Amino acid sequence: MKIKISDNRKISAIQKEFNTVFPYLKLEFFSKPHTKGGGSAKKLMKSNSKTLGECRTIHKKGDITIVPQMTVGDLEQHFQDIYGLSLQIFRKSGKSWLETTSTDAWTLEKQNTEGEALSNLKYENNASEIDYD
Repeated sequence: MKIKISDNRKISAIQKEFNTVFPYLKLEFFSKPHTKGGGSAKKLMKSNSKTLGECRTIHKKGDITIVPQMTVGDLEQHFQDIYGLSLQIFRKSGKSWLETTSTDAWTLEKQNTEGEALSNLKYENNASEIDYD
């Protein structure tokens, strides 16, 4: 898949495109990058109504190619290095969303498959939340 990157695109549009291919993963954008293997502070998360131009440090147009065999860490680094966008990938687990910090070396395909398996399990806790370590 290819996603167009430009200052006037909304975060929500990027998220929607990504979710058409990876329904058990989601992208969240942050005002600062996280450390390698570390998580992102919830207070730094950008609203999905913001434009990419409001969230990035490198204002360059282009396309980002995302393939299932790409690792989470590589995708996050690519967004940062090429477009100045700090993001974190989350995986669905039941009704919760978990940061993939400890599994950044997994491929997007593996993350999505794991998210599907975890989401098809029966959970007693029906709360919908994002889990931050």
